[in-house]
Amino acid sequence: MPIAAFVTGASSGFGQAIARRLAAGGTHVIASARRGDRLAALAAEFDGLIHPLELDVRDGAAVEQAVAALPTSFADIDVLVNNAGLARGLEPAHRADLRDWDQMLDTNCRGLVHCTRAILPGMVARHRGHVINLGSIAGTYPYPGGNVYGATKAFVHQFSLNLRSDLHGTGVRVTCVEPGMSGDTEFSTVRFDGDQEKADAVYSNMQPLVPDDIAEAVCWATSLPAHVNVNAIELMPVAQSFAPFQVNRIGI
Repeated sequence: MPIAAFVTGASSGFGQAIARRLAAGGTHVIASARRGDRLAALAAEFDGLIHPLELDVRDGAAVEQAVAALPTSFADIDVLVNNAGLARGLEPAHRADLRDWDQMLDTNCRGLVHCTRAILPGMVARHRGHVINLGSIAGTYPYPGGNVYGATKAFVHQFSLNLRSDLHGTGVRVTCVEPGMSGDTEFSTVRFDGDQEKADAVYSNMQPLVPDDIAEAVCWATSLPAHVNVNAIELMPVAQSFAPFQVNRIGI
């Protein structure tokens, strides 16, 4: 039976790059996302290796049904890449839109656990598998306006570590991949509600990470011998590093 991988958020950005890289290596890929037309175009690039799956990971029942109905050659999932996620807004917490917070919680946390819970039992039964969760350095290093987005990625990091503990002795591996600033995706466009000028300004005069960099990290982690588990991969562009703590000097 060929290796099969389930990749969420595969219609663009990291997910699309990861799906392409895996399929190019001969893996059978279930490419899931909400935009079915993009998935169909992606599947057309690979003769039978990509199964397009229009799916909203926030819908737990739909996730369960989709996993149960996969074609035979895609049914035994060896790799789950929980990539679907987003950031909405950059306002401080007291001015943030609660609907943005809800959307981030629903997608970044609930969507991830829906897919994990649906696919994990099969991995455990087969005594093999690899869960790759896409976190972010925002889950470790706070920044103004990161509020709930950063909190969701901290959840992804801790959930990944707790999965490792729960899966002890099963042969199933878990890795959290935590990128820094990344361009050539829709991340900032979505965050700024379609304002492309504002999104482009985020990466002005610097070289961010690109989706192929993240795909490379994912594929490296999955390619290691079965006895090796990479707990976390934190990566940044060279142009990004750490800054001093903020200090308010006006006495408030």
